[in-house]
Amino acid sequence: MSKTLHKNYEEVITYAKNVVTRKKIACKELVQACNRFFDDLENEKYDFNPRDAEFCIQIIECTFVHNKGESLDGKPLQGKHFLLEPWEKFIIYNLVGFFLKGTTIRRFKEAFIFIPRKNGKTSFIAALAWSLALLQRRAGSSIYITSAALDQSLQSWKFIHYNIKEMEEEDSFRILDNNQEHSISGEFEDGSLFIKALAANPDRQDSLNCNVGIADEIHAYKKAKQYNIIKEAMKAYTNKLMIGITTAGDNMASFCYNKLQYCLKILSKTITDESYFVFVCRAEQHENGDVDFTDPVQHEKANPNYGITIRPSDMMDEALQALNDPQQRKDFLAKSLNIYTSALKAYFNIDEFRESDKQYDWTIEELAKLPITWYGGADLSKLHDLTAAAIYGTYTVDGKDIDICISHAWFPVTQAHKKADEDAIPLFGWKDDGWLDMCNTPTVNYADIVNWFIKMKKMGFKIKQVGHDRKFCREYFILMKKKGFNIIDQPQYFYKKSEGFRHIEQKAKNKEFYYLHSQAYEYCVENVSAVEKTDDMIQYEKVMPTQRIDIFDASVFACVRKLEALDDEKKINKWF
Repeated sequence: MSKTLHKNYEEVITYAKNVVTRKKIACKELVQACNRFFDDLENEKYDFNPRDAEFCIQIIECTFVHNKGESLDGKPLQGKHFLLEPWEKFIIYNLVGFFLKGTTIRRFKEAFIFIPRKNGKTSFIAALAWSLALLQRRAGSSIYITSAALDQSLQSWKFIHYNIKEMEEEDSFRILDNNQEHSISGEFEDGSLFIKALAANPDRQDSLNCNVGIADEIHAYKKAKQYNIIKEAMKAYTNKLMIGITTAGDNMASFCYNKLQYCLKILSKTITDESYFVFVCRAEQHENGDVDFTDPVQHEKANPNYGITIRPSDMMDEALQALNDPQQRKDFLAKSLNIYTSALKAYFNIDEFRESDKQYDWTIEELAKLPITWYGGADLSKLHDLTAAAIYGTYTVDGKDIDICISHAWFPVTQAHKKADEDAIPLFGWKDDGWLDMCNTPTVNYADIVNWFIKMKKMGFKIKQVGHDRKFCREYFILMKKKGFNIIDQPQYFYKKSEGFRHIEQKAKNKEFYYLHSQAYEYCVENVSAVEKTDDMIQYEKVMPTQRIDIFDASVFACVRKLEALDDEKKINKWF
């Protein structure tokens, strides 16, 4: 059947086109999500069939009504049909419209929906849960709606309960609504459904089994296990779906903030996660982190229901209150504009690095044959964490000195699954792309790093010096010397590393920096936070404790080694 015969197909396509072409006001992340949608439609790995999406949309609009609220002109909405907005239909089309080529296996297994308060997310997610329960009834559909507090989960569950009563179908379902349980179960000729509201308490939820999990307001989750316990309950299903839906919070160390950073990297293509759907609406920040929070354009970018459930005049009133009363500003930014107010800001603009990197396309084999003098650096982990090494050189093209960084990383396989999940690090994607090796030992074996330098040398790379702080793994220092490398003791003082940091920054801005399109390198660059010191010095660290910057750190080491070696040569030449 032609896609154009589906009732909502043209509306969804038009919505996405209007976002991409900027006919509709939208934030950068929403534009990226719509571009991803169009790319997926052309992707030969997937089949797109709107049939299930149409089922979900029409089930919602034909069976659900509003239980409360008013329209913008003040008319009561209770009892009126619950009609979905184009952005909600867009989400449903993505979640259940894509299949792995030639199969009935859905492409998306997980979703992150990030929108401000009062955009109807609680009622939308309840209606979506109801439609998914009916769609997958033949598989014995089982859906859990969770949140940090049971009261939040019950808002969605009670909306479903209310609509079952409005349909006069209460007798067709077994409904438990007491202090012990809040659940809805029903049997059909061709299947069954079960919907239950829970508080996200992992200590009491070890025997769960579901095919759809909905985690509401995950900014309030204290730890990843509250989310993962529901995600793990779906392992028995192929067409499973875990949905996290939330507004911004104010805790930069939270599980939700880490999840947001991971999802932003998916949208920006820093990392690849084909099974993860991401929908983010938020105001846009300047490079210094500021937001024009009195600008109605930013209000509309952040709120997909702007002018529908979000009254523009009310939003402007709140913005002016936030302007005049700083105590109100933090909540306004977090809850109305979806900005994490306490998040440390990354130092680099990753788009500058990408723009520089895409100017060049040498392969490792081609670089090995070029007349380049290379300098090495390594950042070794203390025990069982990410370890990185890099070589750094310069090649002149058309009068421009292009700095080139080739990097590699290692991680113990025994810890990889745990850290990839807990800290949202795409270790296995890096491994597949050739940027990382998994060590078979419980800790990183320093000999693996030495062997990498030996391998690079055998390929033809002329490595003149390698910098390393001998306080960190003296055995590596000794073995490198034994294997014939000119390894220089290079202490990790911030005033020494500042020169390399600034040099890489300048080269990226001038589009004279190439890192072989490494997503692992981009990931680490995005995680760098820095503090300006006196005399233009800079001290840097990772933005979040659970993030990694080791590969970037190794490149700084190698760059410093190159710059100091050139200084030494200049001094010698001047003396003679």
